[in-house]
Amino acid sequence: MPTYDYRCKACGTDFALFYKTYKDYDAAQKICPHCGSVELSRLITRVSVAAPTRDYTRMSAGEMLSVFDSGNSQDVGRMFQQVGGGAPELGTTYHETTQRLLDGEKPEKIERDLRAANNTSES
Repeated sequence: MPTYDYRCKACGTDFALFYKTYKDYDAAQKICPHCGSVELSRLITRVSVAAPTRDYTRMSAGEMLSVFDSGNSQDVGRMFQQVGGGAPELGTTYHETTQRLLDGEKPEKIERDLRAANNTSES
């Protein structure tokens, strides 16, 4: 449903008008709900841009390394998620690590925790 923001040039009131279709918008007479003026300025207040989705499965090894080097744990987690998917043969450690990365945990902390857990299990 298209929403358009306006400011009245006569009284300075900011307001939004909603239309079911673009055709309704084109046909409508835009009027200030406060003073009835038709002298309006259209405002650009909200813009949403969807980020493109990366396909990690098509990356070269070098490109994947650059994802690791970026330090962005959520990008690394998304890469793990796409490449490994829900494959049970990767084990719970892989899937738990992926979730921790997606949650924003730093890779260095996860690596320390995994080392500590391996040292404990070897004793």
